[in-house]
Amino acid sequence: MDNKDRVYSGRTFKPEDIEMIKWARRTYRNLPRSELASTICELIGWTTPSGTAKRVQCKAFLGILEEEGLIDLPPVDTTRQYKCTVRRKEYEFETKERNGAVGEYEPIKLEIARAGEEMARWRAYVEKYHILGDKIVFGSRLQYFIKSGEIELGCMQFSASAWSLSYRDNWIGWTIDDRKNRLHLILNNSRFLLFPWVHIKNLASKALSLASKRIQRDWLQEYCYAPVLLETFVDTERYQGVSYMSANWVYLGDTKGAGRTGKEGTKSRKAIFVYPLQKDFKECLRGEKPYKVVEPL
Repeated sequence: MDNKDRVYSGRTFKPEDIEMIKWARRTYRNLPRSELASTICELIGWTTPSGTAKRVQCKAFLGILEEEGLIDLPPVDTTRQYKCTVRRKEYEFETKERNGAVGEYEPIKLEIARAGEEMARWRAYVEKYHILGDKIVFGSRLQYFIKSGEIELGCMQFSASAWSLSYRDNWIGWTIDDRKNRLHLILNNSRFLLFPWVHIKNLASKALSLASKRIQRDWLQEYCYAPVLLETFVDTERYQGVSYMSANWVYLGDTKGAGRTGKEGTKSRKAIFVYPLQKDFKECLRGEKPYKVVEPL
């Protein structure tokens, strides 16, 4: 037996976990990769706090084990990938200029982009107009449209937080075990887009304020638990984070530009902003108090 512990995506895999993965591959030889990953998640209990299998992360980890020669995986189903690609739809967006003050467009509202046509349109907007595009986001997530009446003005996404962030972790004052057990209580505002034809003063800070007031209840309804802290990263080579500061987010410092490689300077530095969703958020993250939905600050 390989006695080496492995850490991936915030989880430590013991030798017995690796043996279980090997056993599953031997036992279920005819399963495609996605179904094999789902089965392994069930066997070893690799799920989100709401019980959803971490299939995407599991597939990536299985690829690492295959590179190490510990398992062999079924071939990738390129036919299925092609079918997904050809179903993508081209959207024609209404690009009428929207100017003025946010008060002229009230009430501003956020609407969750649901699976199907809404999500396809949300992804098309982000792919075309957001600097990061529509990249795969691991774990739980919620996407919103920013709207005035039926007019779509922008998009937002909240998803899993960064695994390790020294400024944030020191500010919270939690241990490594605290972070492993309660990192899911922090959400990352991983996409924030106002369309290029939208020039409405104070709309960005208004949308951030609306999100902070409803994200706990929305997340509880979707995933059966409520986050207590929001975070985001602002590329300081392009932006200053004015909207976040106007919405009372707290600046903690800048990243080192290391990215996933750990080599500093390989990526642009990002300003780290956070927003507490309840007064006792630090106690909740450190495990000193239970987390729950409360009225926003």
